[in-house]
Amino acid sequence: MSKDFYNAVKDRRSFYGISKESTVSDTRLQEIVNDAVKYAPTAFNSQSGRVMVLLGGHHDKLWDLTKEELRKLVPPENFSSTESKIDSFKNGYGTVLFFEDQSVVESLQRQFELYKDNFPVWSLESGGMLQYIVWTALELEGFGASLQHYNPLIDSSVSREWNIPSNWKLLAQMPFGKPTASPDEKQFQPLDFRVKFLK
Repeated sequence: MSKDFYNAVKDRRSFYGISKESTVSDTRLQEIVNDAVKYAPTAFNSQSGRVMVLLGGHHDKLWDLTKEELRKLVPPENFSSTESKIDSFKNGYGTVLFFEDQSVVESLQRQFELYKDNFPVWSLESGGMLQYIVWTALELEGFGASLQHYNPLIDSSVSREWNIPSNWKLLAQMPFGKPTASPDEKQFQPLDFRVKFLK
């Protein structure tokens, strides 16, 4: 890794220009995802995060399925821009699918009645942290990535195609690949409006 953590946090952006090239081996990709899943924090150490990495034809199939689901909803005269957007994700090397195991959440709700309403929220927070760890780790390895949310539109198609357990709830899709274009400059609100530092 050529960057430190703080620079990776600063440089992690939504990259929409990506190619089917990889910056690391598939073995290294698996190590990144395995470590993220293993070490991402979860409420009550519930370890509810689930991940599926789609490469090659599996990756292409995901975005073909997504395009066909959108074709049912988007008027034909407006579909060209939608198709271009989906194709930009398909142009990538792979996609990480993020899920949360609802059977784990429901089990915790039964065990700890006092916190019953909190567990779905904590599950989403854990899922967000896992997504961020993977995204930043991919940045460290020279990938460009973005986070997409075509769920629940594609849930049934994804579940059928890859035999996803019914208790896995799809949260997000992260297409990634070698960057082919830089993101636009990011604008920031003043930090004194967003942060209170008391001492």
